[in-house]
Amino acid sequence: MSQAASFDDMRDLYQEVIMARGRHPQHQLRLDPYDGAAKGDNPMCGDRVEVRIRMAGDTIAEAGFEARGCAISVASADLMADAITGRTPTEVRTLAERFRVMVHTGACPDCGPEMDPLRPLVGVHEFKSRLKCATLPWDAMLGALKESGHG
Repeated sequence: MSQAASFDDMRDLYQEVIMARGRHPQHQLRLDPYDGAAKGDNPMCGDRVEVRIRMAGDTIAEAGFEARGCAISVASADLMADAITGRTPTEVRTLAERFRVMVHTGACPDCGPEMDPLRPLVGVHEFKSRLKCATLPWDAMLGALKESGHG
């Protein structure tokens, strides 16, 4: 298989993940009780998200969200909820920064295996108008961390 065919196969797989998570998110739920919540709104395209987190000591025990928006925004929120569960606020802030670099540049030189579940969103860097769609849930999550007293 050529490198170009392999790249196209990976891109197709990533698009499938985004569409599947956008249509059938696993973490779209109104978490209650919760320790922190924050909303994000993108008036340019109509995306809206509320992220809620529940802490267990110094780690995120559970994350849930409610979202209305495009497949990228909903998939980003869903993949984020997977990625942050079980992590400390410091780890989550590092993950958020690496995610931001990845979606803005298409590269992630400092990324380890913890970023693998988020890689389907790497192609967002090719569509500058969709950057806010991908980062909106992460901004809300950071606000929820702050509200929980862990930000």
